[in-house]
Amino acid sequence: MNMKSRSLFAILIAASICTIQAANERPNIILAMADDQGWGDMGYMGHTVLKTPVFDAMAKTGLRFDRFYSAAPVCSPTRASVLTGRHPNRMGCFQWGHTLRKNEITVAEALQKAGYATGHFGKWHLGSVRADSEVAPGKNGFDEWFSAPNFYDNNPLFSHNGKVIETEGESSHVTVDLALKWMAKVKDKPFLAVVWFGSPHGPHQGGEEFLKQYKDEPKAMANFYAEITGMDAAMGELRAGIRKLGVAENTVLWYCSDNGGLKPNSMGGLSGKKGTLLEGGIRVPAIIEWPAVIKKNRITRVPANTVDIYPTVLELAGVKQPDPQPVLDGVSLAGLLRGKDFQRDKPMGFWSYKTGGRSMHARKILEALRKEQLAGQQTSAPKAGFVDKKYPLDEFPGPSAWIAGDWKLHRIPGKAGTSIQYRLFNLRRDFSEKQNLAPVQPERLIRMKTELAAWQKSVLNSLNGGDYK
Repeated sequence: MNMKSRSLFAILIAASICTIQAANERPNIILAMADDQGWGDMGYMGHTVLKTPVFDAMAKTGLRFDRFYSAAPVCSPTRASVLTGRHPNRMGCFQWGHTLRKNEITVAEALQKAGYATGHFGKWHLGSVRADSEVAPGKNGFDEWFSAPNFYDNNPLFSHNGKVIETEGESSHVTVDLALKWMAKVKDKPFLAVVWFGSPHGPHQGGEEFLKQYKDEPKAMANFYAEITGMDAAMGELRAGIRKLGVAENTVLWYCSDNGGLKPNSMGGLSGKKGTLLEGGIRVPAIIEWPAVIKKNRITRVPANTVDIYPTVLELAGVKQPDPQPVLDGVSLAGLLRGKDFQRDKPMGFWSYKTGGRSMHARKILEALRKEQLAGQQTSAPKAGFVDKKYPLDEFPGPSAWIAGDWKLHRIPGKAGTSIQYRLFNLRRDFSEKQNLAPVQPERLIRMKTELAAWQKSVLNSLNGGDYK
């Protein structure tokens, strides 16, 4: 072997050793999430107008999910599911603007106790961002946080550990920049960074450099597309940033959306949209990169869900689930990430509880808090994070759904809540949910109805505090 060959061989061996070491160390975790990006709002999904070069590159190098679901068809409940691994109705986070419950165990708390640095950046929407609130990021496991109470546009205000700060720039870029600066400070220990963008939630406000790419589109659509392309660019900055910090190899970067989209071409051919339990309301884009382990592109049709993030992250970090662990709806996808044979045996339940959302205007809330702080007269955060009533175990208000493999059951109450319709679909053959098979699959219908009802009773038991006795 000549000198050049020996040098090359030595480099390859060293690289292999580094990769093995990285794979055996506790990984860093980045959980990134869009706000209202539909399943079809990606270039790699064949969108003919939208430009998402970074997401397209991630889909070609990482693990791409083609059947990934948000636990709910609206934002706050899905975010609660990410942090807890539980369906949001278990904690009373029924709709947008509802909060976490005080005694929920979050992924940030679990990893914080295991020695991880933890940070939250961007949209919170699970309660107040006042430092003394029981439902603020700081009371739910985050060491440091730059958080908005809801979606936000360019030049956003954030609550930095409770103190209002001003920022300047395109909203997604600003969020990633804050996250990377924090990662640079904590990179000598494993970290969890939750990066929740405010895009592409309306009203849409695209950055100038991205609007130029859509100059031939109607103004409203141009701003919508520009927000997604701006978020795509910010993800590029995030990927480049962790490489510059030298931590990318053993960092799990998990990206998804919080619910389905709203634009006519956002759902990629799925029925329904945000707010519904049809596939267009809950099936969302999702990609995972982990260079030390995911060596080449894979596309999976395994059904997966935002409730799976909590148990997966705990297993990857080598953190045991708390004892006692409240009922989880998610399963660990660690084996799937590692390329092992994996199938999901546990069905997935969805339930839009019939109750109203709660409006929260992030900028107005933060401007009011800043005014208090500048005057030195900050008021106490309102009481939040408690479930103050008992719910009957035999009432299931609102639509629900049950997915078991390729089969999906819809439970649809009438307006009065008494007459119930059931519709059954095979998603592999009918992903747009057009052919109701309930009349020709009576045994499957009965079985899935029974399973869904049992799950809903379990959810209500959790809601009534049964997990904490």
